Amino acid sequence: MKGIQMLWADGKKARRIKANMWKHNVKFHQLSYREMEHLRQFRRDITKCLFVGIISIPPFANYLVFLLMYLFPRQLLVKHFWTPKQQIDFLDIYHSLRKQSHSEIITHLERASALVSDERLRWHLTDLCTKVQNGVHPTAHDILALRECFSTRPLGFSQLQATHMRALSRAMLLNPHLPPAVLRWRLKSHTTVIQQLDRALAQLGIGQLTAQEVKSACYLRGLNSTHIADDRCRTWLGEWLQISCSLKETELSLLLHNVVLLSTNYLETRR
Repeated sequence: MKGIQMLWADGKKARRIKANMWKHNVKFHQLSYREMEHLRQFRRDITKCLFVGIISIPPFANYLVFLLMYLFPRQLLVKHFWTPKQQIDFLDIYHSLRKQSHSEIITHLERASALVSDERLRWHLTDLCTKVQNGVHPTAHDILALRECFSTRPLGFSQLQATHMRALSRAMLLNPHLPPAVLRWRLKSHTTVIQQLDRALAQLGIGQLTAQEVKSACYLRGLNSTHIADDRCRTWLGEWLQISCSLKETELSLLLHNVVLLSTNYLETRR
């Protein structure tokens, strides 16, 4: 019942935000950071709830669905219905799933480096991949120096191969089992929303966020923040914003890969 109350309260808040958007003709990217983040998260939650509702429609199926929700709470329930321990455990599980694709993505970047025409950029991309594989946490300057590689061939959104996009989808906790055109559209759409959130967050200031908001923001961007101290989370989020807010729309592929490049070795190098 407490979970239902929290979900209902989130729904009412999302409805108020949407009503204000329609009334004042405001677009999503023009909202404040907290309003944007609330709508983004509520959309994901309600999509999961709708799926459970649909499979409950057949006669007597609701009894089976209740059993399945009890047995598989991570897959079928949203966070409102998780216990505090489950919230930590499930986030760890989700992160372990997305981390499995990290080495594959770095391998794709290494292969793509051979197609970079500029010798300086080719060397820099290879060097960055080697550093990440050796456990080094790259700096924002290291990553931003490669922005040209990710705006056109070989790593621009339009040039990414299907296997590469599937690995990136797993890293973003998105469904990888879709046609390449749909994968490309979903990845670009998801990355665009994150950059819009980043710009709103930069305007608000990281210092204005609560500890939980900081951890949620870091987790969305690829860092398993559940076991990291608040000050380290804020430092990492500052590095992310430095990169994100410097990128143009044509360079969003770099922001997508930043989920792996900036998060893979952060714990190892900051302990």
